[in-house]
Amino acid sequence: MGLRGDAAIAGYVELKPEKKPQGEPLFCIEQWARLAQLALQDAGIEKHEVDGLVTSAIAESAMFAPATLAEYLGLEVNFAEHVDLGGASSAGAIWRAAAAIELGIAEVVVCAFPAGPMPMPPELKPHPFPFGASSNEYGSPQAQFDIPYGNLAQNCGYAQIANLYAARYGYDPRALAKIAADQRASACANPDAIFYGQPLSIDDVLNSPMIADPIHLLEIVMPVAGGAAVVVTSKERAARARHRPVRITGCGERLAFKTPTYAPDLLHTPIAAASAQAFAMAGVSHADIDMASIYDCYTITVLMTLEDAGFCPKGKAAEFIHSHDLSYRGDFPCNPHGGQLSFGQTGMAGGMHHVIDGARQIMGRAGGNQVKHCNRAFVTGNGGIMSEQVVLILEGA
Repeated sequence: MGLRGDAAIAGYVELKPEKKPQGEPLFCIEQWARLAQLALQDAGIEKHEVDGLVTSAIAESAMFAPATLAEYLGLEVNFAEHVDLGGASSAGAIWRAAAAIELGIAEVVVCAFPAGPMPMPPELKPHPFPFGASSNEYGSPQAQFDIPYGNLAQNCGYAQIANLYAARYGYDPRALAKIAADQRASACANPDAIFYGQPLSIDDVLNSPMIADPIHLLEIVMPVAGGAAVVVTSKERAARARHRPVRITGCGERLAFKTPTYAPDLLHTPIAAASAQAFAMAGVSHADIDMASIYDCYTITVLMTLEDAGFCPKGKAAEFIHSHDLSYRGDFPCNPHGGQLSFGQTGMAGGMHHVIDGARQIMGRAGGNQVKHCNRAFVTGNGGIMSEQVVLILEGA
Protein backbone atom coordinates (compact mmCIF):
# COMPACT_ATOMS: atom_id res chain seq x y z
CA MET A 1 0.00 0.00 0.00
CA GLY A 2 1.18 3.53 -0.71
CA LEU A 3 2.74 5.57 -3.46
CA ARG A 4 4.52 3.68 -6.24
CA GLY A 5 6.63 6.61 -7.44
CA ASP A 6 4.52 6.99 -10.57
CA ALA A 7 3.98 10.73 -9.97
CA ALA A 8 6.75 13.30 -10.21
CA ILE A 9 7.51 16.97 -9.70
CA ALA A 10 8.11 18.43 -13.16
CA GLY A 11 8.50 22.14 -12.44
CA TYR A 12 8.27 24.81 -9.80
CA VAL A 13 8.49 28.50 -9.08
CA GLU A 14 9.40 30.40 -5.95
CA LEU A 15 9.22 34.16 -5.81
CA LYS A 16 12.22 35.92 -4.35
CA PRO A 17 11.33 36.78 -0.73
CA GLU A 18 10.97 40.45 0.11
CA LYS A 19 10.68 42.30 3.41
CA LYS A 20 9.04 45.25 1.67
CA PRO A 21 7.31 44.03 -1.49
CA GLN A 22 7.70 46.16 -4.56
CA GLY A 23 5.03 46.85 -7.15
CA GLU A 24 1.24 46.74 -7.02
CA PRO A 25 -0.14 44.32 -4.42
CA LEU A 26 -2.25 41.51 -5.80
CA PHE A 27 -5.34 39.77 -4.52
CA CYS A 28 -4.80 36.18 -3.42
CA ILE A 29 -6.41 34.65 -6.53
CA GLU A 30 -4.23 36.85 -8.73
CA GLN A 31 -1.12 35.67 -6.86
CA TRP A 32 -2.29 32.06 -7.24
CA ALA A 33 -2.78 32.49 -10.99
CA ARG A 34 0.64 34.08 -11.40
CA LEU A 35 2.35 31.28 -9.49
CA ALA A 36 0.51 28.62 -11.47
CA GLN A 37 1.46 30.22 -14.77
CA LEU A 38 5.14 30.49 -13.85
CA ALA A 39 5.35 26.94 -12.51
CA LEU A 40 3.72 25.53 -15.65
CA GLN A 41 6.12 27.52 -17.80
CA ASP A 42 9.02 26.10 -15.81
CA ALA A 43 7.74 22.57 -16.41
CA GLY A 44 6.97 23.19 -20.06
CA ILE A 45 3.35 22.15 -19.57
CA GLU A 46 0.37 23.99 -21.07
CA LYS A 47 -2.51 25.33 -19.03
CA HIS A 48 -5.06 23.20 -20.89
CA GLU A 49 -3.30 20.07 -19.57
CA VAL A 50 -4.05 20.96 -15.95
CA ASP A 51 -6.77 18.78 -14.48
CA GLY A 52 -6.09 19.15 -10.78
CA LEU A 53 -5.25 21.80 -8.19
CA VAL A 54 -4.40 21.93 -4.51
CA THR A 55 -4.48 25.07 -2.41
CA SER A 56 -4.57 26.39 1.10
CA ALA A 57 -7.15 28.93 2.17
CA ILE A 58 -7.63 32.03 0.04
CA ALA A 59 -8.79 35.41 1.26
CA GLU A 60 -11.53 35.78 -1.34
CA SER A 61 -13.55 32.74 -0.31
CA ALA A 62 -14.19 31.37 3.17
CA MET A 63 -15.54 28.24 1.48
CA PHE A 64 -15.16 26.66 -1.96
CA ALA A 65 -11.56 27.84 -2.37
CA PRO A 66 -10.69 25.29 -5.11
CA ALA A 67 -13.84 26.10 -7.08
CA THR A 68 -13.16 29.83 -6.75
CA LEU A 69 -9.67 29.33 -8.17
CA ALA A 70 -10.79 26.99 -10.95
CA GLU A 71 -13.41 29.51 -12.03
CA TYR A 72 -10.93 32.37 -11.99
CA LEU A 73 -8.35 30.38 -13.94
CA GLY A 74 -10.88 29.12 -16.48
CA LEU A 75 -10.22 25.48 -15.60
CA GLU A 76 -12.38 22.41 -15.21
CA VAL A 77 -10.53 19.90 -13.06
CA ASN A 78 -11.03 16.31 -11.94
CA PHE A 79 -9.28 16.77 -8.62
CA ALA A 80 -9.40 19.76 -6.27
CA GLU A 81 -8.24 19.89 -2.70
CA HIS A 82 -8.04 22.46 0.10
CA VAL A 83 -5.33 21.47 2.61
CA ASP A 84 -5.46 22.92 6.11
CA LEU A 85 -2.36 21.69 7.93
CA GLY A 86 -0.61 24.96 8.69
CA GLY A 87 3.06 24.75 7.76
CA ALA A 88 2.59 21.10 6.76
CA SER A 89 0.05 22.04 4.08
CA SER A 90 2.55 22.26 1.22
CA ALA A 91 4.09 18.85 1.79
CA GLY A 92 0.59 17.50 2.34
CA ALA A 93 -0.48 18.98 -0.98
CA ILE A 94 2.30 17.18 -2.83
CA TRP A 95 1.44 13.68 -1.67
CA ARG A 96 -2.26 14.27 -2.25
CA ALA A 97 -1.50 15.36 -5.81
CA ALA A 98 0.72 12.31 -6.30
CA ALA A 99 -1.99 10.00 -4.96
CA ALA A 100 -4.60 11.49 -7.28
CA ILE A 101 -2.28 10.98 -10.25
CA GLU A 102 -1.49 7.39 -9.30
CA LEU A 103 -5.22 6.70 -8.96
CA GLY A 104 -5.75 7.98 -12.50
CA ILE A 105 -7.99 10.84 -11.36
CA ALA A 106 -5.68 13.56 -12.72
CA GLU A 107 -2.48 13.86 -14.74
CA VAL A 108 -1.27 17.43 -14.11
CA VAL A 109 -1.86 19.00 -10.70
CA VAL A 110 -0.78 22.52 -9.69
CA CYS A 111 -0.06 23.04 -5.99
CA ALA A 112 0.32 26.77 -5.29
CA PHE A 113 0.67 28.74 -2.07
CA PRO A 114 0.70 32.53 -2.27
CA ALA A 115 2.06 34.72 0.48
CA GLY A 116 2.26 38.45 0.64
CA PRO A 117 0.24 41.64 1.02
CA MET A 118 -3.30 41.77 -0.28
CA PRO A 119 -5.61 44.81 -0.43
CA MET A 120 -8.57 43.52 1.56
CA PRO A 121 -11.73 45.11 2.93
CA PRO A 122 -11.91 45.23 6.74
CA GLU A 123 -14.20 42.20 6.98
CA LEU A 124 -11.56 40.06 5.24
CA LYS A 125 -8.55 41.23 7.21
CA PRO A 126 -6.76 38.54 9.21
CA HIS A 127 -7.62 37.86 12.83
CA PRO A 128 -5.53 40.08 15.14
CA PHE A 129 -3.84 36.88 16.36
CA PRO A 130 -3.37 35.08 13.04
CA PHE A 131 -1.60 32.12 14.66
CA GLY A 132 -2.55 32.51 18.27
CA ALA A 133 -2.68 29.13 19.95
CA SER A 134 -3.99 27.55 16.74
CA SER A 135 -7.54 28.52 17.61
CA ASN A 136 -8.76 31.89 18.86
CA GLU A 137 -12.49 31.57 18.39
CA TYR A 138 -14.67 32.12 21.45
CA GLY A 139 -15.72 28.81 22.97
CA SER A 140 -12.62 26.92 21.86
CA PRO A 141 -10.47 25.28 24.57
CA GLN A 142 -7.60 27.59 23.62
CA ALA A 143 -9.70 30.73 24.01
CA GLN A 144 -10.96 29.58 27.40
CA PHE A 145 -7.96 27.95 29.02
CA ASP A 146 -4.77 29.04 27.23
CA ILE A 147 -4.95 32.54 25.79
CA PRO A 148 -6.21 34.29 28.99
CA TYR A 149 -3.05 33.08 30.75
CA GLY A 150 -0.66 34.23 28.05
CA ASN A 151 -0.12 30.82 26.46
CA LEU A 152 -0.51 31.87 22.85
CA ALA A 153 1.40 32.16 19.64
CA GLN A 154 4.33 30.09 18.52
CA ASN A 155 7.12 31.53 20.66
CA CYS A 156 5.55 30.28 23.89
CA GLY A 157 4.84 26.80 22.55
CA TYR A 158 8.28 26.17 21.13
CA ALA A 159 9.92 27.60 24.25
CA GLN A 160 7.92 25.09 26.31
CA ILE A 161 9.27 22.28 24.13
CA ALA A 162 12.82 23.58 24.48
CA ASN A 163 12.56 23.90 28.26
CA LEU A 164 11.11 20.43 28.68
CA TYR A 165 13.86 19.06 26.46
CA ALA A 166 16.41 20.80 28.64
CA ALA A 167 14.92 19.28 31.78
CA ARG A 168 14.88 15.75 30.37
CA TYR A 169 17.97 15.58 28.17
CA GLY A 170 19.96 18.73 28.84
CA TYR A 171 20.24 21.70 26.53
CA ASP A 172 23.21 22.75 24.41
CA PRO A 173 22.61 26.32 23.20
CA ARG A 174 25.61 26.19 20.86
CA ALA A 175 24.22 23.15 19.06
CA LEU A 176 20.92 24.94 18.44
CA ALA A 177 22.77 28.06 17.32
CA LYS A 178 24.89 25.97 14.96
CA ILE A 179 21.75 24.97 13.07
CA ALA A 180 21.08 28.63 12.29
CA ALA A 181 24.73 29.35 11.48
CA ASP A 182 25.10 26.38 9.12
CA GLN A 183 21.90 27.28 7.31
CA ARG A 184 23.07 30.88 6.99
CA ALA A 185 26.24 29.55 5.31
CA SER A 186 23.99 27.93 2.73
CA ALA A 187 21.90 31.09 2.36
CA CYS A 188 25.07 33.04 1.62
CA ALA A 189 25.43 30.84 -1.48
CA ASN A 190 21.79 31.41 -2.52
CA PRO A 191 21.20 34.82 -4.14
CA ASP A 192 17.44 34.50 -3.58
CA ALA A 193 17.74 34.18 0.20
CA ILE A 194 16.67 37.18 2.24
CA PHE A 195 19.97 36.99 4.19
CA TYR A 196 22.17 36.39 1.16
CA GLY A 197 25.67 37.77 1.76
CA GLN A 198 25.14 38.18 5.51
CA PRO A 199 27.25 35.57 7.34
CA LEU A 200 26.24 34.43 10.80
CA SER A 201 28.30 32.83 13.57
CA ILE A 202 27.21 30.72 16.52
CA ASP A 203 28.12 33.59 18.83
CA ASP A 204 26.01 35.99 16.74
CA VAL A 205 23.00 33.77 17.34
CA LEU A 206 23.64 33.46 21.06
CA ASN A 207 24.21 37.21 21.42
CA SER A 208 20.92 38.07 19.71
CA PRO A 209 18.02 39.11 22.00
CA MET A 210 16.26 36.41 24.01
CA ILE A 211 12.67 36.23 22.78
CA ALA A 212 11.24 33.30 24.74
CA ASP A 213 13.81 31.63 26.97
CA PRO A 214 15.82 29.71 25.76
CA ILE A 215 15.04 30.80 22.18
CA HIS A 216 16.99 33.73 20.72
CA LEU A 217 15.87 36.09 17.97
CA LEU A 218 18.11 34.51 15.35
CA GLU A 219 16.66 31.07 16.09
CA ILE A 220 13.27 32.19 14.77
CA VAL A 221 12.12 32.58 11.17
CA MET A 222 12.09 35.88 9.33
CA PRO A 223 8.56 36.57 7.97
CA VAL A 224 8.69 37.82 4.37
CA ALA A 225 6.43 38.15 1.36
CA GLY A 226 6.72 35.74 -1.54
CA GLY A 227 5.05 32.61 -2.86
CA ALA A 228 5.73 29.20 -4.35
CA ALA A 229 4.12 26.60 -6.60
CA VAL A 230 4.91 23.08 -7.79
CA VAL A 231 3.61 21.10 -10.75
CA VAL A 232 3.07 17.39 -10.09
CA THR A 233 2.33 15.11 -13.02
CA SER A 234 2.54 11.50 -14.16
CA LYS A 235 5.99 10.06 -14.69
CA GLU A 236 5.17 9.67 -18.38
CA ARG A 237 4.29 13.35 -18.78
CA ALA A 238 7.20 14.38 -16.57
CA ALA A 239 9.59 12.53 -18.86
CA ARG A 240 8.65 15.02 -21.62
CA ALA A 241 9.00 18.07 -19.37
CA ARG A 242 12.01 20.40 -19.29
CA HIS A 243 13.77 19.11 -16.21
CA ARG A 244 14.81 15.88 -14.56
CA PRO A 245 11.65 14.41 -13.00
CA VAL A 246 11.59 14.12 -9.22
CA ARG A 247 9.52 11.12 -8.20
CA ILE A 248 7.45 11.13 -5.01
CA THR A 249 8.15 7.68 -3.62
CA GLY A 250 7.19 7.97 0.03
CA CYS A 251 4.94 10.01 2.28
CA GLY A 252 3.69 10.05 5.82
CA GLU A 253 1.28 12.23 7.73
CA ARG A 254 0.37 12.44 11.41
CA LEU A 255 -1.79 14.83 13.43
CA ALA A 256 -1.87 14.53 17.18
CA PHE A 257 -3.14 17.75 18.79
CA LYS A 258 -3.59 21.46 18.19
CA THR A 259 -1.71 23.08 21.03
CA PRO A 260 1.03 21.94 23.44
CA THR A 261 -1.37 22.01 26.39
CA TYR A 262 -3.12 18.93 25.05
CA ALA A 263 -0.09 16.99 23.80
CA PRO A 264 0.46 13.60 25.51
CA ASP A 265 4.23 14.17 25.42
CA LEU A 266 5.82 17.25 23.89
CA LEU A 267 9.10 15.42 23.34
CA HIS A 268 7.66 12.63 21.19
CA THR A 269 6.21 14.41 18.20
CA PRO A 270 4.04 13.21 15.29
CA ILE A 271 7.06 13.40 12.97
CA ALA A 272 8.14 9.97 14.24
CA ALA A 273 5.13 8.12 12.84
CA ALA A 274 5.07 10.21 9.65
CA SER A 275 8.75 9.51 9.00
CA ALA A 276 8.46 5.78 9.68
CA GLN A 277 5.60 5.54 7.20
CA ALA A 278 7.45 7.53 4.52
CA PHE A 279 10.67 5.52 4.80
CA ALA A 280 8.78 2.23 4.74
CA MET A 281 6.73 3.29 1.73
CA ALA A 282 9.78 4.42 -0.23
CA GLY A 283 11.74 1.32 0.80
CA VAL A 284 14.82 3.32 1.74
CA SER A 285 16.85 3.89 4.89
CA HIS A 286 18.23 7.02 6.54
CA ALA A 287 21.64 6.22 5.06
CA ASP A 288 20.14 6.52 1.57
CA ILE A 289 19.22 10.19 2.05
CA ASP A 290 21.47 12.68 0.25
CA MET A 291 19.97 15.85 1.71
CA ALA A 292 17.27 16.87 4.18
CA SER A 293 14.95 19.83 3.94
CA ILE A 294 13.49 20.12 7.42
CA TYR A 295 10.81 22.65 8.32
CA ASP A 296 12.69 25.12 10.49
CA CYS A 297 10.37 27.66 12.03
CA TYR A 298 12.65 27.44 15.08
CA THR A 299 15.99 25.73 15.64
CA ILE A 300 14.36 23.48 18.23
CA THR A 301 12.05 22.20 15.47
CA VAL A 302 15.04 20.97 13.47
CA LEU A 303 16.60 19.33 16.54
CA MET A 304 13.36 17.54 17.43
CA THR A 305 12.88 16.39 13.85
CA LEU A 306 16.39 14.94 13.61
CA GLU A 307 15.68 12.81 16.66
CA ASP A 308 12.08 11.80 16.11
CA ALA A 309 12.63 11.09 12.41
CA GLY A 310 15.38 8.68 13.37
CA PHE A 311 18.53 10.38 12.14
CA CYS A 312 19.98 10.15 15.65
CA PRO A 313 18.88 8.69 19.01
CA LYS A 314 16.61 10.57 21.36
CA GLY A 315 18.53 13.13 23.38
CA LYS A 316 21.57 12.91 21.09
CA ALA A 317 20.78 15.58 18.49
CA ALA A 318 23.27 18.07 19.94
CA GLU A 319 26.08 15.57 19.42
CA PHE A 320 24.82 14.86 15.90
CA ILE A 321 24.75 18.57 15.04
CA HIS A 322 28.24 19.24 16.40
CA SER A 323 29.67 16.26 14.52
CA HIS A 324 28.16 17.16 11.14
CA ASP A 325 28.35 20.10 8.76
CA LEU A 326 24.72 20.94 7.94
CA SER A 327 25.54 23.41 5.16
CA TYR A 328 25.19 22.56 1.47
CA ARG A 329 28.92 21.71 1.44
CA GLY A 330 28.69 19.37 4.40
CA ASP A 331 28.28 15.69 5.13
CA PHE A 332 24.64 16.14 6.18
CA PRO A 333 23.19 18.95 4.02
CA CYS A 334 20.13 20.30 5.81
CA ASN A 335 18.10 23.07 4.20
CA PRO A 336 20.74 23.96 1.59
CA HIS A 337 18.57 26.84 0.34
CA GLY A 338 19.06 28.48 3.74
CA GLY A 339 15.89 27.24 5.37
CA GLN A 340 13.15 29.53 6.55
CA LEU A 341 15.58 30.84 9.15
CA SER A 342 17.74 32.45 6.45
CA PHE A 343 15.85 32.14 3.18
CA GLY A 344 12.74 33.61 4.83
CA GLN A 345 9.30 32.34 5.79
CA THR A 346 6.79 33.32 3.14
CA GLY A 347 3.69 32.60 5.19
CA MET A 348 1.79 29.53 4.00
CA ALA A 349 4.27 29.17 1.15
CA GLY A 350 7.10 28.60 3.63
CA GLY A 351 6.63 24.85 3.59
CA MET A 352 6.62 24.73 -0.21
CA HIS A 353 10.14 26.12 -0.28
CA HIS A 354 11.27 22.94 1.48
CA VAL A 355 9.61 20.82 -1.20
CA ILE A 356 11.25 22.93 -3.89
CA ASP A 357 14.56 22.75 -2.05
CA GLY A 358 14.56 18.98 -2.38
CA ALA A 359 13.31 19.00 -5.98
CA ARG A 360 15.83 21.64 -7.08
CA GLN A 361 18.75 19.72 -5.63
CA ILE A 362 17.69 16.46 -7.31
CA MET A 363 17.12 18.28 -10.61
CA GLY A 364 20.65 19.71 -10.30
CA ARG A 365 19.39 23.29 -10.56
CA ALA A 366 20.69 24.74 -7.27
CA GLY A 367 23.66 26.58 -8.77
CA GLY A 368 26.09 27.86 -6.16
CA ASN A 369 24.60 25.83 -3.32
CA GLN A 370 24.20 22.57 -5.20
CA VAL A 371 24.65 19.42 -3.10
CA LYS A 372 26.96 16.95 -4.83
CA HIS A 373 25.49 13.67 -6.10
CA CYS A 374 21.99 14.46 -4.85
CA ASN A 375 19.45 11.83 -5.88
CA ARG A 376 17.24 11.43 -2.82
CA ALA A 377 15.74 13.98 -0.42
CA PHE A 378 13.93 13.86 2.92
CA VAL A 379 11.41 16.72 3.20
CA THR A 380 9.20 17.70 6.12
CA GLY A 381 6.29 19.99 6.82
CA ASN A 382 5.33 21.12 10.32
CA GLY A 383 2.05 22.73 11.31
CA GLY A 384 1.13 24.42 14.56
CA ILE A 385 3.54 23.67 17.40
CA MET A 386 4.93 20.31 16.29
CA SER A 387 1.25 19.40 15.93
CA GLU A 388 0.77 18.37 12.29
CA GLN A 389 3.58 16.60 10.49
CA VAL A 390 4.10 15.51 6.89
CA VAL A 391 7.15 13.75 5.42
CA LEU A 392 8.03 13.23 1.76
CA ILE A 393 10.74 11.09 0.20
CA LEU A 394 11.75 12.47 -3.20
CA GLU A 395 13.94 10.60 -5.68
CA GLY A 396 15.40 11.42 -9.05
CA ALA A 397 14.07 9.52 -12.05
